[in-house]
Amino acid sequence: MSGKKLTAIIIFFLAAIIVTGCAVTNKYSNLPKRHPETIERPQPTCTQCHTEEDPTVDFKSMAHRQNWVQTHRLPAYSNERVCEMCHAQSFCTDCHQTRTELKPSLRHQTETQRAMIHRGDYLPRHSFDGKLNPVACFRCHGNPKSSETCRSCHGR
Repeated sequence: MSGKKLTAIIIFFLAAIIVTGCAVTNKYSNLPKRHPETIERPQPTCTQCHTEEDPTVDFKSMAHRQNWVQTHRLPAYSNERVCEMCHAQSFCTDCHQTRTELKPSLRHQTETQRAMIHRGDYLPRHSFDGKLNPVACFRCHGNPKSSETCRSCHGR
């Protein structure tokens, strides 16, 4: 693949991400910081108080379908308040811990319900993928020169 073609593809995908992110951000601009504090735990389901036609809750975009683990990035980045209505911050840090990086096989030894992107022994093998297709790494980990995930082993 030529350099110009690769650059054009990258620019196209970045533009698509920005446009989608802006659209999703505007959709949730009127949400409260947190669901009303008067609701006791365990929290009821949304439909116990809201109808599916309620304009303040976009049920379709909040639905967690089978591929939610792979597709939640844009909605989560566009407005964290959407996630915070139901989930505590610790729900995110279970998978997205950045201060102490552990291999998935150590962090989630008994987890079977979460879809793990990398197999447990991926860390010693990741250099092959990083050299063959670095863009795939950037998608989640960012630039290796500035990413906390990469700097812990690779330095500055």
